[in-house]
Amino acid sequence: MRYKHIRYVVLLGAIAIIGIIAIQLYFMKKEWGNKEKQFAQTVTICLRNVATKIYKFNNTAPSTPNPVRQLSSNYFVVDVNSEIDANVLEHYLKIEFAKYNIQTDFEYGIYNCENDVMEYGNYVFNNGIVKGDANSVQLPKYSGYNYYFGVNFPLLNNTIAGDMTIWIFLVGILAISVLFFAYSIFVILNQKRLSELQRDFINTMTHEFKTPIASINIAADVVSNPESIKEPARILTYGSVIKQEVNRLNDQVDKVLQIARIEKSGFHLRLENLELNEIISNVVGNCLANHGNAVAIKTVLSQDVGQVKGDRNHLTNIFYNLLDNAVKYAGDSPEITIKTYSKLNNIFVIVSDNGPGIEKAHQKRVFQKFYRIPTANVHDVKGFGLGLFYVKSICEAHGWKISIDQSTKNGTTFVLEINVKN
Repeated sequence: MRYKHIRYVVLLGAIAIIGIIAIQLYFMKKEWGNKEKQFAQTVTICLRNVATKIYKFNNTAPSTPNPVRQLSSNYFVVDVNSEIDANVLEHYLKIEFAKYNIQTDFEYGIYNCENDVMEYGNYVFNNGIVKGDANSVQLPKYSGYNYYFGVNFPLLNNTIAGDMTIWIFLVGILAISVLFFAYSIFVILNQKRLSELQRDFINTMTHEFKTPIASINIAADVVSNPESIKEPARILTYGSVIKQEVNRLNDQVDKVLQIARIEKSGFHLRLENLELNEIISNVVGNCLANHGNAVAIKTVLSQDVGQVKGDRNHLTNIFYNLLDNAVKYAGDSPEITIKTYSKLNNIFVIVSDNGPGIEKAHQKRVFQKFYRIPTANVHDVKGFGLGLFYVKSICEAHGWKISIDQSTKNGTTFVLEINVKN
């Protein structure tokens, strides 16, 4: 699947999910409003009935056709046009709320016109139990009436939420759908990345194998030519070419098989105390012997480093891979510096080169398997993208850290951090 198609899938999926979320939120908000409106209407009827009973109890006439005022979504005041006993009021409230199946906590207060305060009554739980000291809010006053009481429903939002269980269930399904969509996109992008890595690896491997095979084929034609017998020096030259290219093919195959073995069975480390500076010096010597004057390597090895505990073969391969990577990407005249020093309980190995450096966009990915910095269709740098992946894996197996120094302005600097306590 091409990136263009993936973008279309992501865009359409995102539009669909946003649309579903918007529609669900709209209807959920509308349903919430309907629940509040329905509750307010029911409470208004109940409080109007309570007011009527109080009029009869006090033998007074109502001062207004509609004695109930809703001051907020959960607070109501009722005009009674006379003084009222708190016990009588509470009794009427319980009866009416039970009649209309209002099952939520409420609290009430009665306005005292003599001292101009709302005197708190009781807090009544939905099971009818009364608790006088459970005041949750200071009930506000209302200037429109002289004799009135107020009723507050502190848990109204919880009650409405309980009535909207089906909507909460739908929101849960939507959340699961969004997570599934996000996971699907992640899988698609990951599969796309793996597909590209596989394609690049196959292309690179084909190129890496075809070059030595072509050289071997040419050398074999020369050697097999009967006329070549007359030129022993020429046969010796092309024989060495065949040997060199065969070794090169063998090294490439070994790298691929080594990674395969590592992923299948992991590392089998043979830990021993090793002289770090000695191993680095040996690797540098071999590297210089292979490349001659084409490579300049400077070593600044601290004598305080001492020994580290690790696998000799794998530790040697770490430095071979780092130097090989530096030689490949440093340009025509590679200048490499290897520095060691100790700090607290850690030993640091710094490998830097004078190359063009690695862009930040690629620095976090250079340790991934098969990843190679894009160079279009130019194959001027040999390799499968396995060297730094191998280095990272070895370091993790030892409990060490390998990273790129992002503060370096010129060239590339790898930092190997070895914990001596390990």
